[in-house]
Amino acid sequence: MSSIERTDLAIITPEATLDGDLWLPPGAPGIVLFAHGSGSSRLSPRNRYVAGEIVDGGLGTLLFDLLTAAEERRDRLDASLRFDIGLLSRRLADATLWLRAQAWAASLSLGYFGASTGAAAALAASLECPVNAIVSRGGRPDLAAAALPEVIAPTLLIVGADDPVVLDLNRRAQAQLRCESRLEVVPGATHLFEEPGTLEQVASLATAWFRRWL
Repeated sequence: MSSIERTDLAIITPEATLDGDLWLPPGAPGIVLFAHGSGSSRLSPRNRYVAGEIVDGGLGTLLFDLLTAAEERRDRLDASLRFDIGLLSRRLADATLWLRAQAWAASLSLGYFGASTGAAAALAASLECPVNAIVSRGGRPDLAAAALPEVIAPTLLIVGADDPVVLDLNRRAQAQLRCESRLEVVPGATHLFEEPGTLEQVASLATAWFRRWL
């Protein structure tokens, strides 16, 4: 398995079978699981760009859908699941347990990268499935409020300077964290980091954080 760099996976959990994309460079010491945000998927070009940069940094990545195809269709109609942090964190924890059960992943350290509501899912899931590090991109850690004081994984919060509401929410959430944490504010960036050069900064910050802790 260590020689395979990219492959499609079926992640089998008690509730659902989830589609995933594994990128694993040879000799990678760890792997980062991506929890996408509201209304997004494993095919998100932003997350895939960041994942590619992390892989170039020598770590593996696993992008997968937290919702099944039927659940995604329902969510597109009524947005009923994208803010269900209990469901999303449970799916992420189940996927983590599945990964840890794979013989080829037994020696890998693990991290979570969460975007938007996926950040709350990552923080909450880390209580059940401890990981080595967490990175949040434009995240909503406030939606995991009850979990924040219990998180032990070193956590990096990345927010755009021109995303004032989410920036304030992240500052308040960081104040509740007792683990090692850092808040990085990217100048000129709005919520989706669509401005030139801003997503590159996200990828650089995330890669450095994961390389440090994984």
